[in-house]
Amino acid sequence: MHAEKIGISTSNAVARLGASEYLNSKLQARTASIGVVGLGYVGLPFAVQAALSGFAVTGFDLAGEKISAVMDAKSYIGDVPDDLLERAISHGLNATTDFSKLANCDVIVIAVPTPLTKNLVPDLSFVINATREIAKHLRTGQLVTLESTTYPGTTEEVMLPILAESGLIVEQDFFLAHSPERVDPGNKTFKTENTTKVVGGVGPNSTMLASTFYAATVEKTVVVSSAKAAEFVKVYENIFRSVNVALVNEMAQLCDRMGLNVWEILDAAFTKPFGIMPFYPGPGVGGHCIPLDPHYLEFKAREYNFSTRFVQLAGEINRSMPRFVVEKATRILGTHGKPLPKARIAVIGVAYKNNIDDYRESPAIDVIRLLQDAGAEVFYIDPHVPGIGDHGVHMLASSPTPEFLASLDLGIVCANHASFDWTTLLEHLPAVLDTRNAINQPGNPKVVVL
Repeated sequence: MHAEKIGISTSNAVARLGASEYLNSKLQARTASIGVVGLGYVGLPFAVQAALSGFAVTGFDLAGEKISAVMDAKSYIGDVPDDLLERAISHGLNATTDFSKLANCDVIVIAVPTPLTKNLVPDLSFVINATREIAKHLRTGQLVTLESTTYPGTTEEVMLPILAESGLIVEQDFFLAHSPERVDPGNKTFKTENTTKVVGGVGPNSTMLASTFYAATVEKTVVVSSAKAAEFVKVYENIFRSVNVALVNEMAQLCDRMGLNVWEILDAAFTKPFGIMPFYPGPGVGGHCIPLDPHYLEFKAREYNFSTRFVQLAGEINRSMPRFVVEKATRILGTHGKPLPKARIAVIGVAYKNNIDDYRESPAIDVIRLLQDAGAEVFYIDPHVPGIGDHGVHMLASSPTPEFLASLDLGIVCANHASFDWTTLLEHLPAVLDTRNAINQPGNPKVVVL
């Protein structure tokens, strides 16, 4: 059956050289065909990069509208402009909802979401479903790599048993590896091609093939001892950021009680030329990485009767920030004689970071929801996000006209987009709570910083 799937000549070559040697030769010659499962913030940029690196690439997704957009060279990902997508198509990129075509791919990259449940438990359903679909079409000579962030052990403990149901033997017939995504939306310096890829396989053949593949698509790869080690690398990277952001968020809350300006203190501290690294507070943490990924390790650690106390505490502090923002907004309104339940408030910037349209897990959404629950009339201003349709919030962006701004009681800055006209906003808003120190005007009586 497998010989029929891959063709008689290919089957003979595999038999003569062995599956790993044959696939390695195709990877080095860039004649291997690549499949990317999941065309979101990770999958589409990688599919484009692999196509521009000389591989024939097929993107797979259940969402037909994504497939149509890709084939029409209409990008829905900010880091992939239309002209770059069009160039990738001219280099052989195509997309489909037909997962039976996975059988034609020599390398299959999984880049699907790994969310958490409401109880902060990992939800691997997307990874499991993708793996089951691949298992239906698995054949001799294929490499499967997982890029989705997850807890250490997922590749071997969750994916491998599903793929093994095909009757094929890992490290002999097919190969399996993990190479965690390192996507930073909106980063103008580091893109897919110049961000180092960490690679670890479930065995030496898998590691070798994955390393060969990724070395052909990005500038630098770092090989680690196993898929589990590669998985741990990714969650550690995000835990490092989560813990340090939580530290400065806690200092912001303490400085508020002490009547100190946390931004002044941090700016002075960061002048030290050694032994310190800049991190800044904000209304909370957003995106897929920091709010979610550390809890994957926290979940796995329980299996070893180990408590990841830093991870837990950092999560608690970061999740407390939207409520702290609302409490501080209430105090500001009180100084103007305005109770929160009757206030008109605009959240300025709802994307989770500056200059992008991504509001996944954005703390600004939590701020909006808390304000609404308190009875405030809430609006938002964000040129990158025309509408919000999930996370329990359904709103359209407001236009920052002088008349609209003057009708408000407070503006809360949650993102510092370069396109914001702070002069106009300050001229017409009666008061501003700046959680990002975006305005940076010490002494301005209209502005209160976090």
